[in-house]
Amino acid sequence: MKSVLLIGEPMGLFIANSIGELEDVDNFTLTTCGAEFNVAVGMKRLDNDVTYMTKLGDDPFGRKIVKMMDAVGISTEEILYSNAAPTGFMFKQKVEKGDPGIFYFRKGSAASTLNSEDIQELDFSKFDMVHCTGILSALTDNCRQTVDVLCNKAKKNGCLFSFDPNIRLQLWKSTDVMSKYMNDMAAKSDIFMPGINEVKIILGQEAPEEAAKKYLDMGTKTVIIKVGAKGAYFATETGESGWVKGFKVDQIMDTVGAGDGFAVGVLSALREGLSIKEAVLRGNAIGAIQVMSKGDNDGLPYRDELNAFMKGEKNWRRGC
Repeated sequence: MKSVLLIGEPMGLFIANSIGELEDVDNFTLTTCGAEFNVAVGMKRLDNDVTYMTKLGDDPFGRKIVKMMDAVGISTEEILYSNAAPTGFMFKQKVEKGDPGIFYFRKGSAASTLNSEDIQELDFSKFDMVHCTGILSALTDNCRQTVDVLCNKAKKNGCLFSFDPNIRLQLWKSTDVMSKYMNDMAAKSDIFMPGINEVKIILGQEAPEEAAKKYLDMGTKTVIIKVGAKGAYFATETGESGWVKGFKVDQIMDTVGAGDGFAVGVLSALREGLSIKEAVLRGNAIGAIQVMSKGDNDGLPYRDELNAFMKGEKNWRRGC
């Protein structure tokens, strides 16, 4: 079987154990995070072969990330190491509602030194799907060039290329630079998965149907626009389109990672040969599961949990 390739920046994550401003919290739980890392974990839990490429520092955060990958079963054979730059980490608030505050320590990180030379020896015959987000591209010009080269190589070698903008405005020099890059990547993508708020920023468009049409005109093969509790709208170059309803969420615990869960659902379903509509439905399901779970990837479901949740079973989570 071929593998899914992800490239990005996994980081150490300190999650506050009490509500309040980060500077007022005395106790944190250490775990791991990163958009592409979340997708890697989710894909593996649904029985996919997964390879993660990144660059880590020779430090406790880097070693913790590798240990977690080994424990989950994610291939680490493409991980590079830096003796000069550290692994990035971040802090995240605990909140009662809304998005938690975050604070990064990632400037000058090992992952930010990734460059196009680092991927020259990648054997794309081992992969059938490549997934990236806009976060790595935001770190440095070299990272941006690396993602561009990766995209071109993936498509040249027959891999499906998927891209989630995952906008982090604080990482970009300007909104204009970011918007142009995201739209350029959309035009190159086999699957482009923005959220509706991202579409408003990068395309100036509020209607999912109109935004999807514009992206198809640019050259995107499939566009899936996430619209929160309403679900998602999809459109393809072959003329398929439509809305797919979201799933009922009992209690929102943490919105971080919902988009990554959505990507897991879509990509895993397509690898199994399901239709685009079925894939979006699964994306909606895992996105809903994510917002009901603490942490960025702790709540990503295993196969039996996902099936039970999508069937509407009350005790769908293992151990319930």
